[in-house]
Amino acid sequence: MESLLQHLDRFSEVLAVSRTHHVGSWDPPTVRRALQWARYMRHVHRRFGCHVPIRTALERRLQNQWKREHGSGPARVPGLTNFRDLGRCDILLSQRLLENRALGNAAFHCLLQQLFPGPGVGDAEEETLQGSLALLARRRSAVHLLRVHGFGEHPAVWDDPVVKTQAELLLERVQEVGQAQADGPSRLLSSLWQRLPQNNFLEVIAAALLLPLPSPPTPKEELELGTPGTLREGCHELVHWLLGKSDIMATFCRNLPAALLTSVAGRHPELLQVYLGLLTEWGRRLRYDLQKGIWVGAEARDVPWEELYGRFQSLCQAPSHLRDEVLTALESCKAQDGDFEVPGLSIWTDLLLALGSGA
Repeated sequence: MESLLQHLDRFSEVLAVSRTHHVGSWDPPTVRRALQWARYMRHVHRRFGCHVPIRTALERRLQNQWKREHGSGPARVPGLTNFRDLGRCDILLSQRLLENRALGNAAFHCLLQQLFPGPGVGDAEEETLQGSLALLARRRSAVHLLRVHGFGEHPAVWDDPVVKTQAELLLERVQEVGQAQADGPSRLLSSLWQRLPQNNFLEVIAAALLLPLPSPPTPKEELELGTPGTLREGCHELVHWLLGKSDIMATFCRNLPAALLTSVAGRHPELLQVYLGLLTEWGRRLRYDLQKGIWVGAEARDVPWEELYGRFQSLCQAPSHLRDEVLTALESCKAQDGDFEVPGLSIWTDLLLALGSGA
């Protein structure tokens, strides 16, 4: 019995530390050991739930820890005050680590791998109601990462396993609310847009739009929970939401890297048309400065020539069908502008010349 109480004290210390800056020194093995302690305490809860003497002793120990303000024992551990709380130790620990900015990158990625091991790595305990609730809590905690963990802009952001995890969770949530209410996805996404760091949220949306889409499910698969159709339906809702929010779509196209937007446009033709329309609109705002010999914007918020050219260049480096569509759009703009061949008269002529595709 004394050994069991000591184990409880040790986990209480781990749980208390998980909220402090000291987790900055944790490495992946430390994270794995902490989660193992949490799962062990959940095992204790399940095994001794009907054993009154042991349950009473453990609960008394927890209550004493909670009341202890000073001394050499563990610090107060909010959320772990009675025997029932032992059944959710892994949830408490995971939530605190996910919300702690001090956790290092390596330890953070290890935590995600432990919480989301991927398909084919099942846990029989999660078939129980307790396990199902635990899994839901873990997923909801991971969604909250959008609030507390930022991602620097990088052309390969869609390859980041953390962003991929968030993208998958976002699509699942979008599909869930869509089943509950027709306007659920739109309200959910608009709410997230208002509450979360916008650039980070846009990166997750882009990653979600680039996730591999499975083949359309069979009628039998459509009846099964967790069907791969979730991704397809979620992507459709994301595209629909972006197309209905012109201001957000403009921010999406302006703030994300050119290479990332090219990939998204290649996967979703309807978004390509809007992206091309925005690029055209931005180009028309530029005026040629005869003294400097460059295209400049009338206002500071205007897209500079270098960025405009870089975005068109990225599109022209895409597969031929996408490149041809972009060049056709540029040729059309050039014709409408007077079909000039002399540089400095039409921005579309200069773009085509710079791209090596002028007539």
